[in-house]
Amino acid sequence: MPNFCAAPNCTRKSTQSDLAFFRFPRDPERCRLWVENCRRADLEAKTSDQLNKHYRLCAKHFDPAMVCKTSPYRTVLKDTAIPTIFDLTSHLKNPNSRHRKRIKELTEEDIRRIKERRLASSIEQLHSKKDIEATEGQDATEEEIKLSAEEKDFRDYLRSLFEIVVMLGKQNIPLETNVPEGVERDPSNFQALLEYRINAGDEALRRRFEATAVNVEYLSASQQSRLLDVCEGTVREEVLMEVRESRFFSVVTGDLVEFAGERHLPLFLRFVDQSNALREEFLDFLPFEGDEASLVEKLETQVTDGWGLRMEDCRGQAHVATGTFATKMKAVAVGLMGKYPMAMHTPCSTCALNIHLANSLPFPSVQVVMATLRKIDVFFKQSPSLQTELEKAISVYYQENNEKAAELKEACISNWTEQHNVFELTVDLLESLLLCMDCIRDNENVKFPDAVTGDAYSIAETLADFEFIVTLVILKNALSFTRAFGKNLQGEALDVFFAANSLTAVLHSLNEVFDNIEVYHEFWFEEAVNLAGIMEIPVKVPRLFLRKNRSADAGEIPPETYFKEYVTVPVIRGVIDEVDDIFSQSNLKALKCLSLVPAIMGQMKFNTSEENHADVYCKDLPNPDTLPAELHCWKIKWKHRSKEVRLPSTIHETLQLSDVKFFPNVNCFLKVLTTLPVLMLEDSNRSETSRKRLQTYLSDTPIKHRCKSLAVLHINSHVKHDLDVMVDKYCRLYPEDEPEHGVEAEISTVVI
Repeated sequence: MPNFCAAPNCTRKSTQSDLAFFRFPRDPERCRLWVENCRRADLEAKTSDQLNKHYRLCAKHFDPAMVCKTSPYRTVLKDTAIPTIFDLTSHLKNPNSRHRKRIKELTEEDIRRIKERRLASSIEQLHSKKDIEATEGQDATEEEIKLSAEEKDFRDYLRSLFEIVVMLGKQNIPLETNVPEGVERDPSNFQALLEYRINAGDEALRRRFEATAVNVEYLSASQQSRLLDVCEGTVREEVLMEVRESRFFSVVTGDLVEFAGERHLPLFLRFVDQSNALREEFLDFLPFEGDEASLVEKLETQVTDGWGLRMEDCRGQAHVATGTFATKMKAVAVGLMGKYPMAMHTPCSTCALNIHLANSLPFPSVQVVMATLRKIDVFFKQSPSLQTELEKAISVYYQENNEKAAELKEACISNWTEQHNVFELTVDLLESLLLCMDCIRDNENVKFPDAVTGDAYSIAETLADFEFIVTLVILKNALSFTRAFGKNLQGEALDVFFAANSLTAVLHSLNEVFDNIEVYHEFWFEEAVNLAGIMEIPVKVPRLFLRKNRSADAGEIPPETYFKEYVTVPVIRGVIDEVDDIFSQSNLKALKCLSLVPAIMGQMKFNTSEENHADVYCKDLPNPDTLPAELHCWKIKWKHRSKEVRLPSTIHETLQLSDVKFFPNVNCFLKVLTTLPVLMLEDSNRSETSRKRLQTYLSDTPIKHRCKSLAVLHINSHVKHDLDVMVDKYCRLYPEDEPEHGVEAEISTVVI
């Protein structure tokens, strides 16, 4: 939330400048002087605590000598600072204007009291100046005492340590070396870098460790852990400062990650920064323990107590999950919405809608298909030679249709298992995939290692199962009704707007299929049987079901009936329910408000009805009472300009307009709306940096070498950091480590 200056005739706020803003002091006497100089009569009745909590003055009202910049990112006031620079006359030029911050008219008694105070202050300053001149030498000595040579050395030493930790994180270098069991261990990477810096001339480190034996580690495990915690916390705080300034945000979680044998949930936040750009930043890993209610409580505690944010300001949530984990995260989303209804549950823009829908279906046969697709994706990314084998297999099966073969080969180059049409592609590729896996498994020329041939055998066994084939065909056909809808959701703002208005038709089609399930299943099952016949795969009921059926003494069930009851019907019903859940009326209202984007207004011939949907965020607006009039003015503005200029086509372009600030409700509405996770990140190359870095870290780092703190540093390596802030924070959190508390005794503790 932006800070506004409390000074009369001052309209500055934190979102419009780089000026520092300062709270009113808690000290009652100093606070009284601030209020007196402000000449704000309405502030006199408030307590110093109230003023400290709710009111600010910008740096323009203080003598520059009173303002100190302690670091590139931190500005503070001197303890004796009093605001003295005010504009108390400009409002007189427009006597009819309304002023929320009315200036107090001074009585003769007020003027006399101010003169007496200023005279006393002048005398006090004169005496103080004489005292300062007389004790300059003493002050210099005291300054030296305040930061002794030993303490300065300690801070330089800490700075060097933090430089090493930051470098380890940025370059994704694990703390420990990769040494097989039974082999003599080398020094850790951390210790090796310490030695390198000492040998390169780092005097702070050399003085610290010159008496330490060569064959020991330089730092205790506890201090190393503290360094990592401080680094991680400082970088995270830089991101959180921007989130707090923007106020509204959405929570996005990723798939589970393993650290030290425990599963963790990656947490991202979406928000609009001060440059009005939408960003998605990685914050932390949340331990994935306990039931759904426990996870809701942990996530809520992390956001509020851990990060200092308000869940009441959360406007969206999305959870990218697979397998049984998806069912659990869906329950977490429902739990959060129960407490915070405005935290709308939506799909994530980074995951195709059809993949999200399939992952949300808790049926074993569906989850086998999804797990197999993920295995195939990982399998072909191991080596270009594997991709070459797949292309050869495609050429064999489509030798009479070169156009189709070229189309499939091109599709397989990119991440085809993550596309909207993944199920259509998989059906077309199924025969080629099975042939490819068989060739790799045979390994006639011994081109592939045993691990690769073993993976190929496992995948081939799944592909050659009729249950897999029929489930894949049913998913392809059932999700064909949502494919175009989902593709539009990941498109431009205009595409999303039309998608929101087409949902009724999508649900109507799905319900029609469900009402005529017998007919549709007959066609789909016939397609699966024909495909299995070409691949010479027998049509049969799954072995596991037959075994359970025999034990229950039930009669035999035909394959067509079995797959209708246990796959087709549950899949269609599950897709309808999931679409209903993630596109509730509130979600649709919000998406239909994309008509505020000028290009969409123009496309609709300015015949839009935003006011009918705007109530969804009405409480977030600065002036909700004036919203209808403001929307009318907004529409008229662009209607008149539509023939002269190109209309902005995205929320980002609209927010960059200089005159959008004259429409405060529209400005706020668009900022809240764009944080919804269902909307695409407009500058995806920049905005998806955190998500891509997380994937890179996980793929490049073996599980045993993963470190949560270093992962946070690596993923957020684009976030600015200040080593001096890290040093100050360490000294504040761990004062026992400073020299006067005997840090040398701890540092010299050796770990063989």
